[in-house]
Amino acid sequence: MTPRYGPVRRVAVLADVHGNVPALRAVLAEPDVRSADLLVFPGDVTWGPEPQRTVDLIRELGDRAVCVRGNADRAVYELARRGREPSGDRDVWLPQQHSAEAIDFLESFPFTVVVAVEGLGDVLFCHGSPRKDTELVTPETPEARYAELSAGVPEKVIVTGHTHIQFDRAVADRRSVNSGSVGLPYHLGEPGTAYWALLGPDVALRSTRYDVQEAVRACADTGDPRGDVITRYLLTPPTPAEVTAHAEGLVFSD
Repeated sequence: MTPRYGPVRRVAVLADVHGNVPALRAVLAEPDVRSADLLVFPGDVTWGPEPQRTVDLIRELGDRAVCVRGNADRAVYELARRGREPSGDRDVWLPQQHSAEAIDFLESFPFTVVVAVEGLGDVLFCHGSPRKDTELVTPETPEARYAELSAGVPEKVIVTGHTHIQFDRAVADRRSVNSGSVGLPYHLGEPGTAYWALLGPDVALRSTRYDVQEAVRACADTGDPRGDVITRYLLTPPTPAEVTAHAEGLVFSD
């Protein structure tokens, strides 16, 4: 059963935090985020250098925080509790950075949520797509595939994450929105930019500056086995065009 919320006036959308605490703190400090009725996190909150601190910050928001399950959130509890075989050092390291309560928290996330938003009506939030948390939806997803992945979904506005690219697009008689990534965006902006969105009464794509060097230090200080890769993405990210071309060739990716 998909949880339903609202009606509400404003929703802040913070996708793909990926354990980037400096970026998350900066976005949470935005006046429009502080005043939003709900903060929806469309998946992948902790798969990054500071998982536990990220969970703590989100839980401090109380009932205003609504989390949707991402493929990385699922990976944490599958590795910790469901016998999923690790595929590398990071698969071993990351679950160990979560308390038992934090893993309980990730395991509680639903696959989708629906929020009634003033001016937009019912909005469906998911991570990859309404059919799979690993599906890659981009600004260039063909109309035929979008119609297929959204078949049977009554909501006309669908908010996804997973690709870390910010966009707002009309396709297949729907509105396809990605708020971009808070913690690990693929973008053309300056390093140290976090991306998010404000919903109601329309869709406003937003960005927030933060201290990227603090995030880089966390990659090293916490011992993240892929800290060097994350640092490279933070400082010299792939472009949206590069990621889109790659994603559309894959369609699904974990």
